[in-house]
Amino acid sequence: MVEVRVENVRKTYGRVEALRGVSLNFRSGALTAILGPSGCGKTTLLRSIAGFIEVDAGRILFDAEEVTGLPPQRRGTAMVFQNYALWPHMTVFENVAYGLRLQKVPAAEIRRRVLKVLELVEIGSLADVESRKPSALSGGQQQRVALARALVVEPKVLLMDEPLSNLDAKVRQRLRVELRRLQKQVGITAIYVTHDQEEALALADTVVLMNQGMVVQTGTPQDIYLKPTTAFAAEFLGVSNQLEGEVTDGKLVVAGQSIPYTGTARGRVTVIFRASDVQMEEPSAPPRGGTVALTGVLEESLFLGAHYRHYIRLADGMVMADSPDLRRPGPFRLVLPADKVQVYGEHKT
Repeated sequence: MVEVRVENVRKTYGRVEALRGVSLNFRSGALTAILGPSGCGKTTLLRSIAGFIEVDAGRILFDAEEVTGLPPQRRGTAMVFQNYALWPHMTVFENVAYGLRLQKVPAAEIRRRVLKVLELVEIGSLADVESRKPSALSGGQQQRVALARALVVEPKVLLMDEPLSNLDAKVRQRLRVELRRLQKQVGITAIYVTHDQEEALALADTVVLMNQGMVVQTGTPQDIYLKPTTAFAAEFLGVSNQLEGEVTDGKLVVAGQSIPYTGTARGRVTVIFRASDVQMEEPSAPPRGGTVALTGVLEESLFLGAHYRHYIRLADGMVMADSPDLRRPGPFRLVLPADKVQVYGEHKT
């Protein structure tokens, strides 16, 4: 198992700074998810670690060995791509065995390792799987073959670039579980790029949140979700509401209402709270201690299966509230536990 270290890595495309001095440690034997919106630099970082992209500055190390200048084939990594990247003219066996043949592994050993890894990714029992072409497999089965091809060469580091994004929801959820099981069983250092925050939280030991070529926050999935350190992190992680406000004289003015505030932010602020934390009450309901209350008018409700998502118009914006019940349009008081309302000053956004 290998620890991967990225030290002050920079990459520029023309005037675009794709990576702006990124420094990270990827723990040995752990699965780290790199999460962020499109264009944040996460795939550039992954491909830099793989050696597909030459960085402009900084260092990349596998344990004590610097690999910054090494070509991909000498780094000991394997990549699983979003589009599977299987050779359509080759059988499953030939696809999986390809890397071993490049390494000039004896034929008997190739067969043993290919069959073993096909069982590992739980596709070995499929009838005639070795002789099938990729076109004869489902999307989920093709992705298992792509994963087998990466694992069979026994890489130091497994790199995955949004490998499940082309699959339908049920298959994606099933393969999340399988990927997590497989990574722990093999014990390999794995780096997983995704824009799906649910996927990152479900799979990873550590989550790295990126934006605009920089690392915004790193931590366990629980810490990243429950203790976001910036307005961007709070808004990106979860179905969140974001309102502009102002803090003066111990009061937070938001959505046309003044609320007691004891935090440290001052001046213009960003106020964020999750839709799942909002409780909807009739305007005549008595106020409750330890809560923040806003008033607005319910305009629309959408049924999402497990709950309804309600859209409420406030004095200067629209917010979302989740509840198990359908509500009739009209005025409501929105009640939030005070500790669930996050306020970020301009210097933290």
